[in-house]
Amino acid sequence: MEKLLFEIGTEEIPAKFMPAILAQLKDLAEKKMTELRIPFEAVKTYGTPRRMTFIASGVAEAQEDSTVEAKGPSAKIAFVSGSPSKAAIGFARGQGVDVKELVVRDDYVYAVKHLAGQPVKDLLPGLLTDILTSLNFPKNMRWADHEFKFVRPIRWLVALFGDEVIPVEITGVKSGKFSRGHRFLRPSALDNAKAHDSIGDAAKALFDTVKSKAKNAVASAAIGTIGAVEIPDADSYEKVMYDNYVMVDQDARRELIRQQVTNLAIAEGGHAEINEDLLEEVNYLVEWPTALCGKFEEKFLALPKECIITPMREHQRYFPVLAEDGSLLNKFITVRNGGKEHLEIVAHGNERVLRARLSDAEFFFNEDRKQTLADRLEKLKTVSFQEGLGNMNDKSKRLVQAVDMLAMAINAKVDKEKLERTALLCKCDLVTGMVIEFTELQGVMGREYAKLDGEAPEVALGIYEHYLPRFAGDELPTTDIGRLTGIADKLDNICATFSRGLAPTGSQDPYALRRQALGIINILLDGNYHVSLYKVIAGALYLLNIPAEDTKKLVPQIAEFMKQRLRNMLMDQGIRYDVVDAVLADQMNDDFTDLVARAKALNSFVASAEAPALIQAATRVANLCKKIEEESAINPQLFAVEAEGALHNAAMAASKEVLVAATKYDYAAVMAEAVKLVDPINKFFEDVMVMDEDVRVKNNRLALLAAVKDITHAVGDLSVIVQ
Repeated sequence: MEKLLFEIGTEEIPAKFMPAILAQLKDLAEKKMTELRIPFEAVKTYGTPRRMTFIASGVAEAQEDSTVEAKGPSAKIAFVSGSPSKAAIGFARGQGVDVKELVVRDDYVYAVKHLAGQPVKDLLPGLLTDILTSLNFPKNMRWADHEFKFVRPIRWLVALFGDEVIPVEITGVKSGKFSRGHRFLRPSALDNAKAHDSIGDAAKALFDTVKSKAKNAVASAAIGTIGAVEIPDADSYEKVMYDNYVMVDQDARRELIRQQVTNLAIAEGGHAEINEDLLEEVNYLVEWPTALCGKFEEKFLALPKECIITPMREHQRYFPVLAEDGSLLNKFITVRNGGKEHLEIVAHGNERVLRARLSDAEFFFNEDRKQTLADRLEKLKTVSFQEGLGNMNDKSKRLVQAVDMLAMAINAKVDKEKLERTALLCKCDLVTGMVIEFTELQGVMGREYAKLDGEAPEVALGIYEHYLPRFAGDELPTTDIGRLTGIADKLDNICATFSRGLAPTGSQDPYALRRQALGIINILLDGNYHVSLYKVIAGALYLLNIPAEDTKKLVPQIAEFMKQRLRNMLMDQGIRYDVVDAVLADQMNDDFTDLVARAKALNSFVASAEAPALIQAATRVANLCKKIEEESAINPQLFAVEAEGALHNAAMAASKEVLVAATKYDYAAVMAEAVKLVDPINKFFEDVMVMDEDVRVKNNRLALLAAVKDITHAVGDLSVIVQ
């Protein structure tokens, strides 16, 4: 058993690409080795700004043996009077086996070949090349005159099986044992500097050292390159790189950064606000992390907190430091890619950069305060919404009408004046200098400026909340005003875009409509809002002045788009796919909150011991109901068998309870009532011939089954449940 090391060295890779790249690299390595029947124990990936690496441990030295069989002609054709025919001889020759080795099974002949596994090292060059060329990236580039595309130019390759180099070549770069250490933290350089009288002598000695180690083709790239590091074998990779100031283990590096930032903030008299997305990005910006603290002038603390944190986090990748009461301190923590030398100089440089950003924020804030949000409504006319659908001023007026429509549909108890004011002003911060400069602050600045303008607190909060959720896992609006304005805004965007023929296709979603649809769904669920989706879509299209004939086509399209988002969301939450299908089978049910309640209740029920019997009985009922040609009322006087009356009485009793439970959205209780019908249904089918020769009797029995189906299928179509 050996370890397989494959390191792809590149120029700096965008930090946000790295998590997905490493996940893909791990999947590819596992998949490709499995396909080649190469036994291994585990695959671990490593990543830094300049490298992506995997190490497969417990790799066998030989491929697993395999048995391959090919089906040939029938035995009758293959053998005539017990002797092989021309067909059998030809088949055996084609398969590379002796005709005597053919096996007869199931009246056919088979050629069975037992293949011995090849040495793994012979397979590795092709395997590693296949992995390398199979990687996909959000953006690719070409370099020099090469046709090959990669995330960044490849500068070196390390490929080792144990201590043996595996030959791999791409774009003129050949694999070897040489990796790269940190760009400027190098033990070899420090040692050389001590041993020589001048920097020039030290540099020459380093050049000579690298040259002497250059025993393979990668040496041409290593010679004269700062930080060339020899990896003696796959097992020593992590330690050798660590000794050369590269922490290749991203998990260990991430936790070290977290610890450093946390401890430094405490030492500075506060605590760090560690955003996990920012932490992950910083993790892939450094190879040897060292946290340091910087400061900025206290005068900037007069700005809203978000005006300071946003330039810190989004533009400079700094971690803010907060006091115990949650207020912002005039300090920040950044992480350098290097050691602890001259931290005060590094801090000073970062302070100068941040000061410029905060000075910009201060200027825009002061300029913005010269006008109220309401004063900016006119300027919204200069901002286009959708081609042919007016501007953002038109949208603001439309939102006022939309929120009133939604409030009525949902029967929300909300202050109408404050709701309309929120809808009118919610887009006004788009034309403020602060938001134009720092787009991440839309909604935030609307809230802050509304407060300063003297708007009602509910209005200010609603302006901020109507943008929520901004991304997966983001917070949801907490107020009815924020929820209604958010739904109205997102639904208006979806309907407007669909009306222009710009619905998302495949992976293309330039207007983020899928995210907005999920936002609407999550808001509806969180607010426990019960509303007809079809009606509000039609209302939104009406406000957009979409012609009636187009509205008729667009409503089902948009509704299906929304239902698909609901479908995916439910399955992501662990709801069985057939349960989702059962619940969504009722095309007329467009109350998403109701559908989710049904899905959760039915998902729990199908896992119970009572489920199989009810599903079987209900499916039988549903199949017979397909034979109903015309609806008719149940006439108890036509009952000829006791089981008919018993099923009728049970159905009527259950129907009353189902109605009460469904009104309360208590679908677990609905399923409990349906279970009570299992025995009467089974007894009915034992004693009753449904398709009686007497048409009146037949139709009466089918009408009874239809009433039963209304109960058994009250939560969802049980006939689609897979048992």
